[in-house]
Amino acid sequence: MSEQGTSAGNTGRPRRRAVVVLPNGLTLANLFFGVFAIVSASRGDFDGAARYIVFGAVADTLDGRIARATKTGSKFGSELDSLVDAISFGLAPALIMYFAVLNNTGWDWIFCFLFTAAAVVRLARFNVEQAGRAKTHFTGLPSPAAGLTLATYYWFSQTPLYTETMIGGLPWHQMLRWVMLGLGMLMISNVQYAAVPTVGLKSLRGVLGLLLVIGTLVGVIFLPKQFFFPALMCYVLYGIGRTVLLGLLDRLPAQSDDDDDDVALVADGVSVSSPTPLRRRDSQRRDSRSDSGRRSDRKDS
Repeated sequence: MSEQGTSAGNTGRPRRRAVVVLPNGLTLANLFFGVFAIVSASRGDFDGAARYIVFGAVADTLDGRIARATKTGSKFGSELDSLVDAISFGLAPALIMYFAVLNNTGWDWIFCFLFTAAAVVRLARFNVEQAGRAKTHFTGLPSPAAGLTLATYYWFSQTPLYTETMIGGLPWHQMLRWVMLGLGMLMISNVQYAAVPTVGLKSLRGVLGLLLVIGTLVGVIFLPKQFFFPALMCYVLYGIGRTVLLGLLDRLPAQSDDDDDDVALVADGVSVSSPTPLRRRDSQRRDSRSDSGRRSDRKDS
């Protein structure tokens, strides 16, 4: 019994330790790809730099899902993930844009600082408000989405869809500064962005999530350079449009409580032609009841 028990315990502990280490290993892989992207951009390999940011995003997606699936999430893993995201999706995309576009004039590097600072603030706010909770949306643009949008711009700028259409005639080098500022502001804003939907076949939401994942995989495999930047820009604009639409709906005039009270009183046969407050109506009801009670007492006497 002792030999079997010790052997089972010895085999169980390494497995458990490996399961705990796996999510943190993926997080460090994300860091590796983020640093590699910076090194590649400094050497002029912007195509490879964007690819490494995408690889880092894949590792970032897997580490959280594996930690939740194996129930090995911890405070240490959460803090490590945030620190790595600040580098891979904050500093690295900003430096890719610096080496590719913004290193020609003196103070353009300030846009890299502002984007990185917004990513750091976004991650700190997420740890305080939403970390460790089940969520269907994010408050503010997620830093991985912002970093991927910025990093894959160079990919998209090398495609025929960019160079051979009217899009290529736009002053993107000047617009890029405003894109970085816009992404930074969205990260620290209160704009609501949908989280990655659950995948399944038991509900409409799960089926839509499955179709979205399949469509994303098809785009990533067959048309990565043409797919990423437009798709991510659609996600960015979706959050803005959704927030504006919900804000307008909230401003529509709704039926007030007084109107509901009036409807109830009409159903009871009480006239509401005059805009009498509800408390006054209640007092009038009490007075009428007391008068009827006095009259009945007088008749009895």
